[in-house]
Amino acid sequence: MRKIFFLALAMIGFIAHSAQSQVNINVNIGAQPAWGPVGYDHVDYYYLPDIESYYYVPSRQFIYLSNGNWVFATSLPGRYRNYNLYNGYKVVINSPRPYLHFREHRVKYSRYKHNRSQAIIYRSNNPRYYIVKGHPRYRHHDDDNRSRYASYDRDYREHHRGNRGKGHGNGKNKGRD
Repeated sequence: MRKIFFLALAMIGFIAHSAQSQVNINVNIGAQPAWGPVGYDHVDYYYLPDIESYYYVPSRQFIYLSNGNWVFATSLPGRYRNYNLYNGYKVVINSPRPYLHFREHRVKYSRYKHNRSQAIIYRSNNPRYYIVKGHPRYRHHDDDNRSRYASYDRDYREHHRGNRGKGHGNGKNKGRD
């Protein structure tokens, strides 16, 4: 009887811990820069292949090599003054201190140098990005306004999941998204 009691107590503790850990969701859409790529709810770092540098989203700092040392700064150095953050490709990296793996990133993401095809937040018409400072439709939102965009995001994802044209009868309405 005593073993069953302790077993039940341990299971209740495990279930409570599991339920608590599943609720922790990290969303930092509002912290992303307007030049960041669309489609991500959370970003720690961007790798910028054109200039072989990183951007750390939480502290809004660029990380770049200077004389063999990694420099953390709120702006890029003068040698990158002509680089347009809105045009360059950004690779999302959600691992700690990715600059320690710079050699691998430099090789792995070199194919994205001079790639200008990436959609960016600034040009997005998705209302979930209106909370990003720098977006043309930027407005200050409180938590209640953020929740109304959650349903928009859900509808958007369902619509673009490949279900277009289903449920429209004989197919005459296909293509009317």
